[in-house]
Amino acid sequence: MHKTTRITVVLLFAAWTVDYIDRLVVNLALPAIGDTFDLAHGERGLIISAFFLTYALCQIPGGLLADRFGGVRMACSALALWSVFTGLTAAAWSFVALLAVRCCFGAAQGLFPGAALNTLSARSVPEQRMTANGWMQSSNAIGGLLAALLASALLTAWNWRVMYVTVSVLGVLVLLAVVRWMPAPLPPEQTGQMVRRARGATAAVLRSPVMWGFALLFFSYDVVIWGLNSWSASYLVEQRGLEIRYAGLLAIAPTLAAAVGAVVGGRLSDRFEGRPRKIIVPAMVVVAVLLFLLPRTPSVATYVVCGTLLSGAAGLCYLPSFSVPLRSLPPKLSGVASGMILFGGQLSGIITPTVFGTVVDHFSYTAAFSVLITGPVLAIVAVLCVPQTTERFLSRFRHIGTNTKEDIDARGAEHRV
Repeated sequence: MHKTTRITVVLLFAAWTVDYIDRLVVNLALPAIGDTFDLAHGERGLIISAFFLTYALCQIPGGLLADRFGGVRMACSALALWSVFTGLTAAAWSFVALLAVRCCFGAAQGLFPGAALNTLSARSVPEQRMTANGWMQSSNAIGGLLAALLASALLTAWNWRVMYVTVSVLGVLVLLAVVRWMPAPLPPEQTGQMVRRARGATAAVLRSPVMWGFALLFFSYDVVIWGLNSWSASYLVEQRGLEIRYAGLLAIAPTLAAAVGAVVGGRLSDRFEGRPRKIIVPAMVVVAVLLFLLPRTPSVATYVVCGTLLSGAAGLCYLPSFSVPLRSLPPKLSGVASGMILFGGQLSGIITPTVFGTVVDHFSYTAAFSVLITGPVLAIVAVLCVPQTTERFLSRFRHIGTNTKEDIDARGAEHRV
């Protein structure tokens, strides 16, 4: 990869890592927060869903703002805002106040994903874009791992309020690094930026059934991810009798497997020139089987092995959900396109944690894990319906990054070469 791309990946990797630390420490803190405010499982799920409500609503506006004002500027604004609200979480004096802060926190983080993808698209060539994204998005798993380790240590030594004050400082440090070292974009002729964006191109992307198909695909993927991320720690503490400090340690293998899966999924997406069904269909079949087995494992050790395999298989599906749009569209449309896809995933974040907690309250954890199998089923259906290559994707649009149908056909031919 180009030096500019590598530096951009490193900086965005750090920003995404802090993003996930800040949002995921709540999963280990849920039992303590529940005790503080005397909350049922359904109410604890609302704490997570409150974040995803505003996070989802800000995905598309965040992408539009990144396309309009620049990815780096919007990424830095998001970093500053979410670090403030992470710190303010520690001051919550009631369940309602906590929900309000979580909503503000979600809105701030919702500005970041589209900005990050826009920033990387302007600093990478199309042929390597998903590989670069794979390395960047592997930060999600690393952030989840560090969130588990930091939360375990801080909750054991102090309490959840001290934990939130501590992790808010990380965002400030990464913000300073991005401002100081983010390189300038690559020349437009290398990134596809020279392709003219026709009037109404943004609206065409927003109205496209094809793009909403990719959003459904990512929604399905995130049913699995947010179900497991939100409730695995509580399950191990409440059902397996594990101490919270050990729950973080048991997350090491699954999160590393998810990171490897993200990198491999991005690399395979470039090698296959898109074609997400080649990756997602077999991977999601494996995920469905492992979801059924997970709560039925006879010991904590076998639970970790099953969860590790599951996380690796699911991680393979992350980047293929974005591969065709991000390889096909010019960078100036990458913000809105990625915002739409991410919006689908965050809708899952709104729905899944609360549904999971409600099923636990009325039935059992085993039933709740079984409900998550709807994610792989929907993912397989969705990926079989969306275009698999740049040529087929661009054929669905009249106005995207060019002014004529002939220009679109020519660009598709360039990608095939």
